Amino acid sequence: MLARLRSTVGRAATVAGAVTLTGGLGNDVVTLPGAAAAVVTAGVGLAVNPKVLRAPESVRWTAVALYAAPHTGCAVLLAGERLAPDGPVSLLVQAAVVALWTGATWLLRPGLTARDLAAEALAQELAAAAKTVEESTVEPVAPEYASEAARWWGETFAVEGGIAPGTVLLAHQQVSEQCVALVIGTQERGKPVPDISTPGLSAALDLPEEQIDIGPVPGRGAGVRLVVLGQRPVVEAGPGDDDAEVWAEIAATAMPGVELVEATTYEMPKELT
Repeated sequence: MLARLRSTVGRAATVAGAVTLTGGLGNDVVTLPGAAAAVVTAGVGLAVNPKVLRAPESVRWTAVALYAAPHTGCAVLLAGERLAPDGPVSLLVQAAVVALWTGATWLLRPGLTARDLAAEALAQELAAAAKTVEESTVEPVAPEYASEAARWWGETFAVEGGIAPGTVLLAHQQVSEQCVALVIGTQERGKPVPDISTPGLSAALDLPEEQIDIGPVPGRGAGVRLVVLGQRPVVEAGPGDDDAEVWAEIAATAMPGVELVEATTYEMPKELT
């Protein structure tokens, strides 16, 4: 209803402007009152259209200028009619300009265009603000793990305040029934693996400290570490073999490049043979 009323008022103002401009073609008395009326009409129109005055700063003055354009044009044309020389040619030119102003104002409807421009800019601003709020309230996505072992490490030890924060499980190998080799690295490339507490791992895994070894990965930098958990297996050397060769064979499946540091022998349990 309000939009229809504004549309009707705008049409009426266009007709009134056309009549004033036409009257000014042959009567200078109309010039000053007509120009004053155009200025007052523009001011009143802006006052009753707060959407234009309160438009986002990015389009506010563009919308105000667009709304006031026909009123300003009417005042300028009235002044031009008074200053224009007399004569039939001049009168025809002035009449053509009046017709052009009337047709452009009637078809383009600058007031409606200014309101639409302000409304669109406001809608875009609100959408951007809503998107920002939505992004700030989105719950963090749970990390994806390559395997259940990686999930176990990430959720048990790599959490904030854990034994090995900021680390990930890169690889693991079941060396024997009682021994597992893990290769861990940092989440942020170029950062060294933080010091991992052997007593902390021992308490968390209920594993004797002497069965936990943490050391470098041969041929790699400080961004990765080898963690061996459990009793390292020792296989009885056959003819032509020694402990280093046996361990090299085991290490080839657990982590290439791991060297034998110390070896002990014992009888293999029946269930492992």
